[in-house]
Amino acid sequence: MVDSVSKRVVHDLKQRILAGDFATKRLPDEQQLSEWYQVSRSTVKRAVNRLAEQGIVFRKRGAGTFINPFFLKNKSAFHYEGKNLGVTDSFQVGDSQPKSELLDYQVIAATPELQQDLFLESTDFVYQIKRLRLFDQRPIIIETGYIPIKILPALTPTVAQHSIFNYLQEIKGQSVSRSFLSISAEPSTREDQQLLNLSKTEPVGVMAGIFFLDDGTPFEVSNIRLHYQYLKYNTFVNLDQD
Repeated sequence: MVDSVSKRVVHDLKQRILAGDFATKRLPDEQQLSEWYQVSRSTVKRAVNRLAEQGIVFRKRGAGTFINPFFLKNKSAFHYEGKNLGVTDSFQVGDSQPKSELLDYQVIAATPELQQDLFLESTDFVYQIKRLRLFDQRPIIIETGYIPIKILPALTPTVAQHSIFNYLQEIKGQSVSRSFLSISAEPSTREDQQLLNLSKTEPVGVMAGIFFLDDGTPFEVSNIRLHYQYLKYNTFVNLDQD
């Protein structure tokens, strides 16, 4: 787990890397970073380890820590930081701040499929929430989520227009820490074309899956339809057994 201080260092270093502040593509050593951020070397080490785990930097024995050039060439629009794993909350386009439009909010009986996915009874109800995410007035994401009412009984349309994951953490002190997602692409529907400004021949990215609370409880079944231009993910594989 990354503590709040090292998290701050991770965030700042990442922003500096993306801004091109390190012309030599080499990070200062741990001692320099420790003095720079006025934190302990162990905190700096945790922060740099986190960047290495994400494939943003790599270490070369005897030479130092360097920025991964492939990361700079293939920057993803998704930036996961902190504990909550909200996909749309982690989406970023440049310096733009996301805005949400609530398209639909209603309470429905859990379907057999939702009962299975969310471990619900036939008598349980869920929120059905559909939101449109925009960046600088550009519509990019259509998100439809299903959340058991018994987990968040006071979830209002006003709250649903913002970050539900942050609300969950504030109200119940719980976080979404695990997820299972499938990622694909398919022909856009008429609704996709209308809401995301797509032509009839343009596809849409689809991310579907389940999010789990830190105690293992299934929290949300989500279906995200994403403008295809932003469907980019980076992954980093480390086969080092040390």
